[in-house]
Amino acid sequence: MSPLRRFPRIFSVGPELLKPNSLAKVPTADLFTKLGFFTHPKPGLVHWLPLGTSVLDKLTSIIHRHMRNSGAEEVRMSALSPAALWQQTGRWTGTELFKLHDSSGSEYCLAATCEEDITAVAAAQIASYKSLPLLYYQINTKFRDEKRPRAGLLRGREFIMKDAYSFDVSPEAAMESYEEMVAAYHRVFSELRVPYVKAEASTGDIGGSLSHEWQYVHPSGEDTLFRCTGCDAVLNVEKTLSFPAEDPANGKAGGPVSVEYFVTDDKNTLVCAYFLSDRTLLPNLLQDEVPEIDLKCGLTQDQILALFSGEDALLSKNVIRVMDLRLHSRSNFPDFPIKFVSRALITTLTDIPIVEAVHGEICGQCSEGVLESSRAIEVGHTFYLGEKYSKPLQCTVSVPGNDGTLETVNAFMGCYGIGVSRLIAAIGEINRDLMGFRWPACIAPWSATVINASTDFSKSERVVSELHDAGVDVRCDDREGLGLGRKIKETKLVGIPLVVIVGKNFPIVEVEIRGKKYNDLWKSLFAQDSEGWEVEYLEDGTSDIKHKVHIERLGSVVASLLKDM
Repeated sequence: MSPLRRFPRIFSVGPELLKPNSLAKVPTADLFTKLGFFTHPKPGLVHWLPLGTSVLDKLTSIIHRHMRNSGAEEVRMSALSPAALWQQTGRWTGTELFKLHDSSGSEYCLAATCEEDITAVAAAQIASYKSLPLLYYQINTKFRDEKRPRAGLLRGREFIMKDAYSFDVSPEAAMESYEEMVAAYHRVFSELRVPYVKAEASTGDIGGSLSHEWQYVHPSGEDTLFRCTGCDAVLNVEKTLSFPAEDPANGKAGGPVSVEYFVTDDKNTLVCAYFLSDRTLLPNLLQDEVPEIDLKCGLTQDQILALFSGEDALLSKNVIRVMDLRLHSRSNFPDFPIKFVSRALITTLTDIPIVEAVHGEICGQCSEGVLESSRAIEVGHTFYLGEKYSKPLQCTVSVPGNDGTLETVNAFMGCYGIGVSRLIAAIGEINRDLMGFRWPACIAPWSATVINASTDFSKSERVVSELHDAGVDVRCDDREGLGLGRKIKETKLVGIPLVVIVGKNFPIVEVEIRGKKYNDLWKSLFAQDSEGWEVEYLEDGTSDIKHKVHIERLGSVVASLLKDM
């Protein structure tokens, strides 16, 4: 007899959640807390309770398995990170770092990510090129001083993250590591069942020259993705180049034009970005045209212009004017803010896409397809970093040159993140319905709830034992004082894939389907051995809702059903 695992002892659902259609207006973050998956002692903080912990453990188990199968080795980095490392990479000025001092006055931050620390560790460990490739990963809690935490786990001050880091001897080898990790990500997200997309993305504050976001398309998402109907490219809005569907010079004169000012790293060139006032500028697109532009100079618009205000200054400085391709000669341009000294010092770049794309425009990659927009929830991000961190932190390796002598090069890096807690929130958001959560079987708190509708509790114990022997994660709801209907509603509310009801027809038991079916594998499995069970279909014949199963077949039938969920 297997140990009898029960429905959580501390579980109380308010009657308002059990009324028909009562969940329609309950935000997912509130539903998590009302059902006791976790609590938030303060905005942005989280205490994980038994239901949430069970989902978390199953999800991390999946990620661990795929990371190890990809050749990654597990590490566990300290949550405290020395300020000196972040100062070397120039990221200590980040506004979202929790910063603190110890009793001796030394500065630290709570790790929001671990590029600095893992690079320092690798630099101390790499003995020669034979030590590479090196791939480390960890799953632990990170911290971010989020100014406006919201949506529960989706944007908090603490979050559980899987972060991995690769080190290689060359860009080519680093890209091989990158592609191997991308393949591992495909395996992780495929196992979780929920449809996902991989989108080209901006590298942002992490840096590097290549990155992809892993997204769930959903109306509640904060990100905007575009998919091209021609080349089928999927891109984050920050990486999407677009052309207007019609020639902007046709028809009426253009609307008002806005301008934003930037400087180059050496402060000797003023970059003026012109675009229609009803569009949103994407500064990162300017960098494609002016690579030396400083997008993080920290100066206000007036302070930037002050660098170019005097005639003497303009004699030795340059101006680059970048015109979005939606502008034309009849557009309503603002006055130039500084006095012209010599037009020879001014360069004008035209027909450059520098604003956010909008739905229905033409894809800037293939120039043929139409861009279709959608909202999405980011749950993972992969980056090719190159030497961004290895160079300032002196993570080097000696490699044989063409003449056989050793030369010292910086390690070439990649980093790879999955927002584990964010992933749980996203799947909960996407898979919920008017009955509550609807978890994929692989990460559900448990797979099946056994409910006894008879007075003989030994029958339930046998059912639990049969399911346990079949490898099914099962709980028995033996709570007193609650009717059968209430128990069924509550286990479906929590999102358990199957409900097994033991009633007066025992040894025939009923299996009610709550989980979402992702394919029809169960049909072929049952066709091979269908004796002792029958299926009741929905009226449209597209889905099964209940199975009547003999106790001797119960384990194999339930195990087969769960393979589809």
